[in-house]
Amino acid sequence: MDDTTHGLMDEKPIAPRLSRPLMIVVSAPSGAGKSTLCDRLVKDLPRLIYSVSCTTRPPRGEEKDGVHYYFLSKKEFKTRAKNGEFLEYAKVHGNYYGTLEDTVLFAMEEGNHVLLDIDVQGAQQIREAIKRLDPRHPIARGFVDIFISPPSYEELERRLRGRGTDAESVIQKRLENARAEMEHASCYANQIVNDDLETAYIKLKSIIRTCAASC
Repeated sequence: MDDTTHGLMDEKPIAPRLSRPLMIVVSAPSGAGKSTLCDRLVKDLPRLIYSVSCTTRPPRGEEKDGVHYYFLSKKEFKTRAKNGEFLEYAKVHGNYYGTLEDTVLFAMEEGNHVLLDIDVQGAQQIREAIKRLDPRHPIARGFVDIFISPPSYEELERRLRGRGTDAESVIQKRLENARAEMEHASCYANQIVNDDLETAYIKLKSIIRTCAASC
């Protein structure tokens, strides 16, 4: 570990006693390194947790309700959506997925920063939901959005092909989606180009520390 990184790790925790919790939304095209960066962030920073989403699909393997997802019936999910209880939701492959406002709010009231790893459509839904909240609401007050981009489409394609797990049709679809998602990058208050994973991580951590200190 170099001196710069070591210095960041030795600083005071991300959430000082008097700071307000953040709701951090991170989006990126597939292959930009979002999951790697977010997983490392949750591991390294105190009081930063992933939001637990709701879904109507059945549990898989050892998945537990309230830990991996909140498993809802389609009837309950639709009722909650109709009542405006979700910050964002979408239907994917026949099942619904979404983030309940109360889930995020409860975690923030417990003193945690909440991380949402979602796509650009979900992020836009959250922005629209925040417009309807009182500016003093913890979610509106603590909202931070970050977009992570690859250095180029050529590099993104190289990374996707380097996985060696996807068919050509899947790779082409991911690249097509990436171009569409990149058009939304300017909607985010914070943007990071993941040219080097360590540098991108330091930038990501710095953004969150700054927001936690100024919130």
